[in-house]
Amino acid sequence: MYSFQNDYSQCCHPAILKRLASLGTQAFSGYGTDEICASAADKIRKTVGCPQAAVHFLTGGTQTNMIVIDALLRPWEAVIAADSGHIHVHETGAVEGTGHKVLTARTKDGKLTPSMIEEICRRHTDEHMVRPRMVYLSDSTELGTIYTKAELTAIHELCRRRELYLFLDGARLGAALCAETNDLAFTDLPRLCDVFYIGGTKNGAMLGEAVVIPDPSLFPDFRYQLKHRGGMLAKGFLLGVNFDVLFTDSLYMQLAAQADRMASRLREGLIRLQIPMFVDAPANQLFPVLPNSWVDELQESFTFEVWSPAGPDRTCIRLTTSWATDEAAVDALLTALQKCRETNNREWSFI
Repeated sequence: MYSFQNDYSQCCHPAILKRLASLGTQAFSGYGTDEICASAADKIRKTVGCPQAAVHFLTGGTQTNMIVIDALLRPWEAVIAADSGHIHVHETGAVEGTGHKVLTARTKDGKLTPSMIEEICRRHTDEHMVRPRMVYLSDSTELGTIYTKAELTAIHELCRRRELYLFLDGARLGAALCAETNDLAFTDLPRLCDVFYIGGTKNGAMLGEAVVIPDPSLFPDFRYQLKHRGGMLAKGFLLGVNFDVLFTDSLYMQLAAQADRMASRLREGLIRLQIPMFVDAPANQLFPVLPNSWVDELQESFTFEVWSPAGPDRTCIRLTTSWATDEAAVDALLTALQKCRETNNREWSFI
């Protein structure tokens, strides 16, 4: 069985396991105050070009989003997101559970624009409504699309005019930065975002996300917020190990580049087979539209997400590549799709 289910199914990169095993019975101070976390944080500050940044390690994306948003917003303040945004669709109301409404804009590609944000701000005019105070983006998005430097800069400028915080969810930041069409760099993010995080869970780590706060005075009590919301891990050094290894010798970007290379190989094969895509996604998530019977047949040998219906006889699926995906898996899937095409000519005509 070949897996295209997601990019966090494998345990972790072998270098991380090796480093964890080497710790043996060594003792470390708790709650992220150890030398491993300090080393990892220093490497991240150097990578993003922001020596004054505060860096905190959390266990997962939902926890990170909830804690960051709740730390910045007052109870009557809200966060703006795309209608496909993770905080709106896939976090079981975690943000709303802290008392902050998620205001959404409908998008075709998962990306917010300044005009979408402006429209939401214009509709919330007085104290009888929540006040928009933050913009939440993800790069790459839930639909595998990415922001250009010009797009992120335009949103940043609007946020400054509107006095909105800009928070970038980087659960798949590596895949976004390594995409062929990307023109953003790590060093752009401290200038354009009030806070962002670097995803480890979906890029080779056993677990963990690294929150980067370019101006620490924005969050003077962030460690209190971490503890209050259950995000402060006693064995914080276990999180630090993941990022200390990932940010040694550019391993983080190497793993993301592998995921994107395999996605490119798969994308090129889908194009050759003339299979339509739900959205043009340049990173490591692809959304082909297939006849329903093909989906059933593929599920006998491959795992993937059934995303959404695409008509009475078609389905959009999500195929995700990871740092551990190899050419054999991609080629096996393309061969299976070719076989579906050859044996289901009538259904092929509906695509």
